[in-house]
Amino acid sequence: MKQDLLELEKKAGYQFHDRRLLERAMTHKSYINEAHMEKYESNERLEFLGDAVLELVTSEFLFQDEAKFPEGELTRMRASIVCEPALAFCARQLDLGGYLRLGKGEEATGGRNRDSLTSDALEALIGAIYMDGGFTNAKEFIHKVVLSDLENKKLFFDSKTILQEVVQARFRDQRVTYRLMGEEGPDHDKSFRTAVCIGDEIYGTGTGHTKKRAEQEAAYHALLELKKQEMK
Repeated sequence: MKQDLLELEKKAGYQFHDRRLLERAMTHKSYINEAHMEKYESNERLEFLGDAVLELVTSEFLFQDEAKFPEGELTRMRASIVCEPALAFCARQLDLGGYLRLGKGEEATGGRNRDSLTSDALEALIGAIYMDGGFTNAKEFIHKVVLSDLENKKLFFDSKTILQEVVQARFRDQRVTYRLMGEEGPDHDKSFRTAVCIGDEIYGTGTGHTKKRAEQEAAYHALLELKKQEMK
């Protein structure tokens, strides 16, 4: 593993009694395959468990916090919280990709930064905490890492849509456009830099391993800039 798991425990706010569970949660199947280990020793089984715990805790949170919403709306909100990009965003708060045990091939192709791997690792970590410390500790971790600051996270995930709506309401005759400012890195691990313009003026920039993520980040920064201008 690239970084010390003791450090990860501190970030997670949970100390394992059985650290083998934490090690397994950070072990990707590519590492298992290259090391000729048994398939069940990867983090996939813990991911399966963590996914169920996450869905239950999120459902309970929404049921209590959003008392007036019908079942359909609660389902939509839950789906947006536990989707891959949202969980990958939360995983980046812990720098979870840095702790993964990956095969050489997965490592070489930028696996540490791949949303699918880091979101799965977060679910596996939830499963590991549940197995080691029970439901209460897993719930506490989920509330701290996934269910905190939801308004800000929603702004990030829906930033392109929200920016379009804000511009239509405030600027009317201006269009939102995205410009690719540059890209760097090898084909398997590229980083894109994008600017978002309202009319001809740049309001925000963003970087990401996909053009879509770079555009989302640019839109997010544009929204923050518009909010700042509004407060002047």
